[in-house]
Amino acid sequence: MKERYIGLMSGTSMDGIDAVLVMIDGDELRVEAALCHPWPADMAHALHALCTPGDNEIDRLGVADHQVAQEFAAATQALLAKAGLAPAAIRAIGSHGQTIRHRPQLRFTLQIGNAALLAALTGIDVIADFRTMDMALGGQGAPLVPAFHQALFAKPGALRVVLNLGGIANISVLPGNAGGVYGFDTGPANTLLDGWYRRHQPHGGSYDAGGKWAASGKLVPALLEQLLAHPYFAAPWPKSTGREMFTLDWLDGELAGSAYAPVDVQRTLQALTCHSIARQLPALDETQSRPELYVCGGGAHNAPLLSELASLLPTWRIASTFDLGLAPDWVEGAAFAWLAQRFIQRQPGNLPAVTGASRLAVLGALYPA
Repeated sequence: MKERYIGLMSGTSMDGIDAVLVMIDGDELRVEAALCHPWPADMAHALHALCTPGDNEIDRLGVADHQVAQEFAAATQALLAKAGLAPAAIRAIGSHGQTIRHRPQLRFTLQIGNAALLAALTGIDVIADFRTMDMALGGQGAPLVPAFHQALFAKPGALRVVLNLGGIANISVLPGNAGGVYGFDTGPANTLLDGWYRRHQPHGGSYDAGGKWAASGKLVPALLEQLLAHPYFAAPWPKSTGREMFTLDWLDGELAGSAYAPVDVQRTLQALTCHSIARQLPALDETQSRPELYVCGGGAHNAPLLSELASLLPTWRIASTFDLGLAPDWVEGAAFAWLAQRFIQRQPGNLPAVTGASRLAVLGALYPA
């Protein structure tokens, strides 16, 4: 049965709301339209501030919860206009919301974006709150995308890894058999790069476009090894992390007493992303054919970062998820459309081997229009 779903996603980079319209027909998924709805500058600032403990958090969170829903609704309406469709053409919206805190060690995760208000504003049923059931079953609540990657991208008998470069990097390891799938957050991708760039290039936009500023700096090997000593990188999976762990405050502590040029720190942060990923990819043996690494997320457009990653992985074939039929900017949005469809069909959306949950579970909650 053919049905249309919309996936809404704003990640830890907070560079915009990805809105993706998909048609799902059995096991086939096709993107029909997509767009990125930018956050208003004042809202982006407020959301960044909420990710750090501070004063009057509950009131600020309540206001932001309402505003995030309004922006998600605006993104939905723009997507419908682009596709020439009415709300009645959509079976449901899968809304990830905006993560404000992710603290699996404390057994909670928090995504805002008032799903009831989103349903009221769009006239479309909304499936939201995807992470909490997995956490209730002892899981990390993240990453959730490996199940989607397995469904769309796995190839029998071939080792494929899907790497999402958002604010945080995560990998899905698809060994060619469904039972062996695993994945986890590897650590920071863009979150430290973006934050350091905004601090030192305040008039240059919200991120280092194309990695150009980082490319103009010099690697500091001693600093790189110091940063790579963070215990998260050596921790076993299942594991997940967020902006709360890899913060500018943490970086400032690591830099205390040093006099590195800011641009050299940026170059070294790029290397931190690449080395932390490369060191956590599955070990290969001599009998394996050339493994494949497919990149998605905003970092897929950072050519210097991808070039450095390729230099660390000479035996791997590295490409974009374009090669698998899905543009890298729309993979996560499509994943939450797919998770909404899984909820409607009462099918599990998590992989316990990935998240650490005690069992498979239907993820999400319904907010009817």
